[in-house]
Amino acid sequence: MSLFESNDSSGQVSLRSLFDGTFAAVATWAIDLERLIKLTIRGGWPGSLDLDYKKYRLIPIEYMKSIIDHDIYRLEGINRNSSKMYRLLRSLARNESTTVSISSLRKDIIEFENDDLDNDTISTYLTIFERLFLIENQKAFSSQIRSSTRLKQSDKRHFVDPSLAIAMLGASYEDLLNDLNTFGFLFESLCERDLRIYAEVQGARLYHYQDYKNREIDAVVQLEDGRWGAFEIKLGADAIEKAARSLIKIKNGLEAEGAVAPDVLVVLCGLSHFAYRREDGVYVVPITALKP
Repeated sequence: MSLFESNDSSGQVSLRSLFDGTFAAVATWAIDLERLIKLTIRGGWPGSLDLDYKKYRLIPIEYMKSIIDHDIYRLEGINRNSSKMYRLLRSLARNESTTVSISSLRKDIIEFENDDLDNDTISTYLTIFERLFLIENQKAFSSQIRSSTRLKQSDKRHFVDPSLAIAMLGASYEDLLNDLNTFGFLFESLCERDLRIYAEVQGARLYHYQDYKNREIDAVVQLEDGRWGAFEIKLGADAIEKAARSLIKIKNGLEAEGAVAPDVLVVLCGLSHFAYRREDGVYVVPITALKP
């Protein structure tokens, strides 16, 4: 479930309104860091909605155990090495919301797990995880914009819900509160989970953008008619200005190259209490105010 479906987003701003010109500035629900972290730990599991923190944080942990220890055998009829699967899942959790390669995952497992999985084994396990809907990667946005700049094609890696990454990390609320860098990646995952849901309701698709000029866009939403929006995701309101400048710079650069530039620029944030359109045209929208 998205934050809107679980009633944790006010739904005051629709994704569609950013594209069709019906957006209206509005004061949004107040939210603090504690609530945002706990929403990410809880995840979008319907059975967690009425539970307290001590109970709902166990659901993704038990879910992962059930999948790895039982469902994989039922899916394949093959006894896989569950210990190695857990090691890969923990590596994916450490690299949530990044474009880490299979070779880099292997190095990460050697460094942090004191084990070595060959590339073919990692690839096989990743395919299994996709079939079991544990991971759902974010494809690269490339051919549609017709840019002369060489574009990167790597997927951005995601668990289907950030609570699963947190479960694999064994992280508590206190852990994430004391490591906001890690939580930033998990918050990005939360936002991209919801953007994917909201985009698909509109018949749109979610991507990310990277090129070899070191330009990156956290999330790209492309509508069926080809229009697209560029979304930068930031936890704190203090990062909005820098994110907006980055989006404008990328748009101007693409236009200068004769590429198809984004129609909409959005900073999607966590700790902000207002949805508004800046003088430079960039929208600022709290994730706890967004809906399809």
